[in-house]
Amino acid sequence: MENALGRYPVSITIPVAWGEMDAMQHVNNVVYLRWFESARIAYFEKSGLQAGLDDLSVGPILARSTVDYILPVTYPDTVRVEIAVTKMGRSSFEMSYRLWSEALQKVAAKGDAVIVNYDYQAGKSVPLDDRTRGAIHALEASAPARPA
Repeated sequence: MENALGRYPVSITIPVAWGEMDAMQHVNNVVYLRWFESARIAYFEKSGLQAGLDDLSVGPILARSTVDYILPVTYPDTVRVEIAVTKMGRSSFEMSYRLWSEALQKVAAKGDAVIVNYDYQAGKSVPLDDRTRGAIHALEASAPARPA
């Protein structure tokens, strides 16, 4: 899975809202994290990882999130956020985001996240089970190869 970067099985398109811009006349930095969150939830839904959260049993929880801002995004624009799992550990996995600006026709930001498999009732991390690993592998295998 370490070499999965550049293959994005889930992609969402989001119109930039006027109210997402700040006093510096570009999209505020926190909005990128919201866009990444929307892509992450779409990934969880498409892979079936969201199911554990429906009954608050075992499921994914965000442990860390980073953003590398490359180019400022402004209104009007539409962004495409792509996401992939790039590495799996014992009880966590890493995800990578790429944010494409339609107006700029370039990658405007990249990011990473660490997701922990979490037992919400016990309040602690638990190992990734075979079903979760299989769901991630299946979704990642469905992605067409793309350049990074």
